[in-house]
Amino acid sequence: MEEVWGHFGGTLNSQMTDLIYTEKELVQSLRDYIRAEESKLAAVKSWAHRLDDLTRVTTSDPEGYLAHPVNAYKLMKRLNTQWSELETLVLQNPSDGFISNMSVHRQYFPGDEDETGAAKALMRLQDTYQLDSEAFSRGKLPGLHHNALLSVDDCFDMGKTAYNDEDYYHAVLWMQQALKQLDGGEESVGSKADILDYLSYSVYQMGDLARAIELTRRLVAIAPTHQRAGGNLRYFEHLLLKQLNEQNQDYPPAPEEPIRLGTYRRPKDHLPEREAYEALCRGEGLQMARRSRLFCRYHDGRRNPRLLLKPMKEEDEWDSPHIVRYLEMLSHEETERIKELAKPKLARATVRDPKTGVLTTANYRVSKSAWLEEEDDPVIARVNQRIEDITGLELDTAELLQVANYGVGGQYEPHYDFSRKDEPDAFKRLGTGNRVATFLNYMSDVEAGGATVFPDFGAAIRPKKGTAVFWFNLFRSGEGDYRTRHAACPVLVGSKWVSNKWIHERGQEFRRPCGLTEVD
Repeated sequence: MEEVWGHFGGTLNSQMTDLIYTEKELVQSLRDYIRAEESKLAAVKSWAHRLDDLTRVTTSDPEGYLAHPVNAYKLMKRLNTQWSELETLVLQNPSDGFISNMSVHRQYFPGDEDETGAAKALMRLQDTYQLDSEAFSRGKLPGLHHNALLSVDDCFDMGKTAYNDEDYYHAVLWMQQALKQLDGGEESVGSKADILDYLSYSVYQMGDLARAIELTRRLVAIAPTHQRAGGNLRYFEHLLLKQLNEQNQDYPPAPEEPIRLGTYRRPKDHLPEREAYEALCRGEGLQMARRSRLFCRYHDGRRNPRLLLKPMKEEDEWDSPHIVRYLEMLSHEETERIKELAKPKLARATVRDPKTGVLTTANYRVSKSAWLEEEDDPVIARVNQRIEDITGLELDTAELLQVANYGVGGQYEPHYDFSRKDEPDAFKRLGTGNRVATFLNYMSDVEAGGATVFPDFGAAIRPKKGTAVFWFNLFRSGEGDYRTRHAACPVLVGSKWVSNKWIHERGQEFRRPCGLTEVD
């Protein structure tokens, strides 16, 4: 199953929705402040206008003015009382309400870590779905009709986030996009020199000396006094000449084509099947299942009384390992109730460190999850009972129902649900054996992305609200089925909700007896 921000890069959609309304409330508060400030300024202007007229009269003939006893009294009164009132008016701070409102809401604001997480989520989507920076900057995403444009400064900040993480591959892509938009006439707070500075050094780090030299020359031309540019240029030129001499080549012309997705190869990372996994997420490299052996049927759980009147609609998704999908597993009312129960409990999903056994957050699993018990609501007991009826397996030893939400960019990279021989203590504290099977409910449709993929045999299962998929993680012998390594692809557009039940070995002795061979 897809085990599941603190990072807003894959956070709960409803929490992000709350932030939208918070921002609206703050804008209203800001407008109230502006009105109060304008009202105060109008009152001060009125005072100034009256006093201006008055002082023009009083200073034209001071002695004659003060000769009248009423004028003498009014001067005393003005300076003792009215100027104090004016001082009080000027000292009034109409921003108090706005500042107070900000203070209340600030505790729920995302922080630096969240902003970085959101930027990395965009880069994750960029890689997985092979979207260039131009597509993101212009909001050209599948199924989206909203305009969401990135400014020069947005692109610059994206590049800077990558650069600070020593991720020069993405730093190049985003700094290049910032430069392109700036050269196209867009305004920005940052300078062209700053963009060229980051871009030229990142290109150098990608090993493209000729282009790094050309970009640094552009930097020197517009900022001759730049503290690093001259030194970098001499260093880059020295390195390139050394390379050319060693290879007995002529000085190459500067590349004319702009940097695009694919100009440089993305550095390898920890995931051996990265390319195959991401291709499946894009819908490429899908293997056609052996169609002659795939069927759909009505499933009554071996004449289970609760399924006789309304059997489940069961479809084969894959033949070996056998993966089935159940249609109409959850009603709309049930999915909404489960989401409602989970929302207050959602927290950043964790993974178990295979070396220490300690639960921790990880970049390869970005989502939020919650665990629901039967005592929480009758709907949980009903869903658990339905899973038991459908699978014919004992659920007393199963884990609680886990609910997970993947926001935009939310993912779980390829992993196994069962524990392998190198982590024998993974479920020791539960005392219920290994995870024999996974039952995964889809509780939302996803506009783009978010498929469950199996890189080993090239299958991709699309989320469809109300349906569920089921597979065994272990052979009947208790040995792990390594073909069941799977992943939750990053959500490109929308929000993905799932719930799952991990079913354990204990209690299945007579419900799923051992086979005669290791791989039965």
